[in-house]
Amino acid sequence: MEINRNNINEIVRNSGAHPDKDYGQNFLLEPEIASKIVDALDIKQGEKVLEVGPGLGSLTHFLVEKSAITVCDIDERMIAFLKVVYKSNVEFVLNDIRKVDVSVYDKIIGNLPYNITSELVAFLLINARKAKKMVLMCQQEAFNRFFDVSGKDYGPISVLLHLLGESKKVLTLKPGMFYPAPKCNSLVFTVDFNKDNKYEEAIGTYKLAKSLFQNRRKTIYNNLSSYLKNKEKAKTILEKIGIESNKRPEDISPDMFLNLFKNI
Repeated sequence: MEINRNNINEIVRNSGAHPDKDYGQNFLLEPEIASKIVDALDIKQGEKVLEVGPGLGSLTHFLVEKSAITVCDIDERMIAFLKVVYKSNVEFVLNDIRKVDVSVYDKIIGNLPYNITSELVAFLLINARKAKKMVLMCQQEAFNRFFDVSGKDYGPISVLLHLLGESKKVLTLKPGMFYPAPKCNSLVFTVDFNKDNKYEEAIGTYKLAKSLFQNRRKTIYNNLSSYLKNKEKAKTILEKIGIESNKRPEDISPDMFLNLFKNI
C-alpha cells in the first residue's frame, strides 16, 4: 500500500497506529522519494533484504515490488498493520533490531528512530558482516557524526564506518515530507562495504577510538597513557607511528587509529 498525504490520516485512524514519540516514528509521505530511496539499495536477485523500522510501510511498498524481504519493527501495531496489507513476499519480525541476528542479510534499509540513531548505526556496522550495502535515513545532524573525519562532530562511529566502507549522501528531506513533521531535516545515505573487510581489526580500532574519545579535549598522549596505564609505552607508540603527542582524538584520522590499534 502506497503511503501518501491523501491517505495517511485515514490509515492512522483506521489502524490505530498513531506515531509514537518514544519510538521516534515519522512516516514518509512522498512516494516518489520513497521509490528513489529503495532504488538506491540496488537489490539483486537472490539477495536477502532487511528493512529496519518499516512503520506503516512507506518503503515496504516499493521493496516488495523488487524482492522478498524481512521487516523488523519493535512496535506491534506496525507489524499488525503490515501483516494485513502484505500477505506474501514479507517475513515479519516483531522485535528490537538490536536483539536480531542481522548477519544473514545482504542489503539493509531503514528509516532509523531519531532517538537511537548512532547506537543503531554502530550495531548494524558491527553485526551485519555479510552486508554489501545499506541505505539509511537519519537526522541530518546525526549524519555528520558518521561522515566527518575531523572536528567536533568526528567520533568513533565515523572511524568504524570509514574502515569498513564508503558512505555517500543521497537525499536531504524536509520536515514537511513526514507525518508528523520532525523538527529538523533528514538525510538518506548509503554505505557500500569493502569486499576485503578485516572486521576484527576494524571493531578493535572502533573500541579503542571509543575509549580515547571519551575525553576528547585531552591530548592523545594523555588519553592513551590512561588507556594503557603506562606513560612510557604511550609515548613510544606515538613516536613510532608519527603521531604528535599534543594532538587530540579529533585530529587522528581513521587510518591512524587503525595503525595505533595494530601497534598496541
